[in-house]
Amino acid sequence: MTSDRQAILNANQNFYRAFEKKDIVALENVCSQGTEATCIHPGRDVLRGWNAIRNSWEQIFSATQYLEIETEVLSVEVSGDLAVVVLVETVLQAGRGRRMKAKSIATNVFNQMSGRWFLIHHHGSPILS
Repeated sequence: MTSDRQAILNANQNFYRAFEKKDIVALENVCSQGTEATCIHPGRDVLRGWNAIRNSWEQIFSATQYLEIETEVLSVEVSGDLAVVVLVETVLQAGRGRRMKAKSIATNVFNQMSGRWFLIHHHGSPILS
């Protein structure tokens, strides 16, 4: 496995670890803070820029008591300073008296800046059973 590929997989894992732990500071360390960053949560509109994205994660975290996330990486493609990870995410979420388990197909796009890979786009789409 190439070092770029491993670094991308590590960044991807750090994103999901921060998500699962509801750790906004850790999320800031892996996500781009730029205005080019985008995020599409399942069933929602596109969010542009870190401020809007951060706000959405804070809302998700505050409404959630417990998160457990499993991922299955389907592909990793690297082209210069851009990388795309396609995966299946299984999210077990509990909050406000409800417990949900859902599968999504996700695309995470990373950009290499100053020798580090940062998430610049996250898109999750539900997998309907």
